[in-house]
Amino acid sequence: MELKGKKILLTGGSGFLGSCVYKELIAKGVKEDAIFIPRKKDYDLRKQEVCAKLVKEQDLVIHLAANVGGIGLNQQKPGELFYDNTIMGIHLMEEARKAGVKKFVALGTICCYPKFTPIPFKEDDLWNGYPEETNAPYGLAKKMLLVQAQAYRTQYGFNAVFLMPVNLYGPGDNFNPSSSHVIPALIKTVSDAKKAHAPFITAWGSGTPTREFLYVEDAARGIILATLYYDKPEPVNLGSGKEISIKDLVTLIAKLMNYKGEVRWDKTKPDGQPRRQLDTSRAKKEFGFEAKVGFEEGLKKTIQWYQKMFDI
Repeated sequence: MELKGKKILLTGGSGFLGSCVYKELIAKGVKEDAIFIPRKKDYDLRKQEVCAKLVKEQDLVIHLAANVGGIGLNQQKPGELFYDNTIMGIHLMEEARKAGVKKFVALGTICCYPKFTPIPFKEDDLWNGYPEETNAPYGLAKKMLLVQAQAYRTQYGFNAVFLMPVNLYGPGDNFNPSSSHVIPALIKTVSDAKKAHAPFITAWGSGTPTREFLYVEDAARGIILATLYYDKPEPVNLGSGKEISIKDLVTLIAKLMNYKGEVRWDKTKPDGQPRRQLDTSRAKKEFGFEAKVGFEEGLKKTIQWYQKMFDI
C-alpha cells in the first residue's frame, strides 16, 4: 500500500508505541496533516457513533489503542479489559468497513496464545488451547479482532490484517506501578531501591518463566512494513525471536543500574505464562521484518531515558 497521499487514522497514536509509529509514518513521507490521532479525552472509541465519525473519508486505519497493563492490572480489572478492548475493535472495524476504508491494521498481542504453546510460538498454534488465566480476558478480546478481520475479508473483501507483538519496551514506556509491564516495573523498583539504599528488592513469582521483548522502535517499523506490504488473512508474529528468564532479566537490569542488593522472590504472586518466545519467520518472509536493536542495548536506552526523565 502506498502511504503518500493517504488519509490515516492512527488510534493510540499519542501513546508509547503509537508515537513511534507516527514517526515512522512521517519518515515514509506521510504529511503530518494526513494523520489523525484521536485523543482519549475527546473520542471514546467504545461508542459506535464516535468510531463512525472518525473513519469517515479515511483511507487507512492503524488500530493501536488499547486498555492494557501488566499482571496486576489484568487481575484487578479483567472485565474492564475484556469489554473495552473487544468493543473498541468491533465498532472501529465495522465502521471502517462501512466507510470504505482501504486497509485496516489491527494490533493483537502475544497474550492471544494458549498457555502451553510449544516453543517457539507459531501462528498456526494460536487456537490450540486457552490463554494463560491471568491475562485471558485481555488476550481473547484482542483475538476477536482476528476473528472479525478474517470474517470481514471472507464476506466483504475487507483488507484487514492482524499483528501479534511480544512485550514491548523502550523509552517512553509506562512506569506506573499499578499498570506497568515487567521491564519498566523492574527499572522503577531498582531505581527506588538505590535511592533508599535498600538492601534488597522484591520481585513477583519464582523468576523461572521466560519472556521475549521487542524494542518499541522495532515494533513500529514492523507495523509500517506490514501496512505497506502485507495483505493476507493469516496473523503475523512481531518479535525478536529470543527469550530470557525473569530471573536473568532482574539480574541484568540490576547489573546495568549498578544495584548490588539482594533479590527476593514473592512466590505468592503469579508467574503468568510459563514461557514466551515467538517464531518470527512469517514476518521476515512476508514483509522483511527482523528486530535490529539488541536487548541489552535497548535496556540501556530505556534505563537512561527513565533516569533522565525522573532526574535520578
